Amino acid sequence: MSRIGRNPIELPAGVNVSVNGTLVSVTGPKGSLSREINPKIEVVVEGNTVKVLNNNTEAQYKAYHGLYRQLIANMVEGVSKGYEKTLNVNGVGFKITQQGKDLVLNIGFSHPVEVKAVEGITLSCDKSSIKVAGIDKELVGQFAAKIRAIKPVEPYHAYGISYADEVIVRKEVKSGKK
Repeated sequence: MSRIGRNPIELPAGVNVSVNGTLVSVTGPKGSLSREINPKIEVVVEGNTVKVLNNNTEAQYKAYHGLYRQLIANMVEGVSKGYEKTLNVNGVGFKITQQGKDLVLNIGFSHPVEVKAVEGITLSCDKSSIKVAGIDKELVGQFAAKIRAIKPVEPYHAYGISYADEVIVRKEVKSGKK
């Protein structure tokens, strides 16, 4: 049995979980999310807890047990608190502006780069940082990675886009002397 999978998920106030066959739906104050799960994994809602059960002994289903438990826990946290990733933009002359829901990045290219917000994502920016927020952890992480991939941090001057909690390993510049 999976160690993560056997832990029950506590539901905060205002969050409801419903199971309809293989579809698990979570509704809360920030919105609602749903996800299809494997038919051999069972989800049981008991009062204010959710339990994920696995009656199969195959190794793959032991892995699915922990996976689906954590995916449902992420959905519960997303509809109650939400998720947010912060990106830092560092470089001489780099600037970020917001046009409606979208962002325009002037980050050293010959043209400005437009980043269009997708449904379920909220973008905000200030002078040197971008905040990506939403209720779906997977979507927030993927969209933040997409923005970061536009201009990854280079190791000599640390110019580029990085996560706020990312450690950037700097390289030493050649000195030219032997």
